[in-house]
Amino acid sequence: MQFHKEHLLLYAITDKGNTDNKTFLTQIKEALEGKITMLQLREKNLDENSFIKEAKKVKELCHAYRVPLIINDNINVAILSGADGVHVGITDTPVSEIRKKTGSQLIIGATAKTIEQAKAAEAAGADYLGVGAVFPSPTKQNAVRITRKELHAICTSVSIPTVAIGGISLNNITELAGGGMSGAAVVSAIFAAENIKDRTSALKEAITKIINTGELT
Repeated sequence: MQFHKEHLLLYAITDKGNTDNKTFLTQIKEALEGKITMLQLREKNLDENSFIKEAKKVKELCHAYRVPLIINDNINVAILSGADGVHVGITDTPVSEIRKKTGSQLIIGATAKTIEQAKAAEAAGADYLGVGAVFPSPTKQNAVRITRKELHAICTSVSIPTVAIGGISLNNITELAGGGMSGAAVVSAIFAAENIKDRTSALKEAITKIINTGELT
């Protein structure tokens, strides 16, 4: 699936820690019905074969809604499952190595917390950046925070699109206005919601209104 910056508008990242009353695929389907624009499948505890099998099922579901599927960290899973891309952190496989191995086959996302990291990832061939953490994150409690001005500085230092990430919710999403990003990446704000479809729709409406709406104050 061809990548466009609009795919970053509402970027959902999975979290199986919130599947008490629903199946994992049901949660994803509800998020898709609420109109997420991209999905990242994050699995830290599955063996690779199980990860591939799960990714194939999730890919089929995502593609039915014309939403790209990104795999967290694991290049082999991304390739063997037919996913659209892979996202890597600062200490994961270098973007340049992935690009050399896969060419234009995969969308490549990379994490950046500084202008230097952002520029390096762009030069190495990343298609987009995940920038944060912009708020305290329940899924990554030790994540280094960045201010809104730092977010703006990082996002505007590169020509590739960026997505803000880290603790974003309906309660704080408007604080990102003027941050220079193309969208917001969320985990708990979607997958911990009682009504995932409605929460996703509300987040989509909110982020649509604030993207690039004026200068920092």
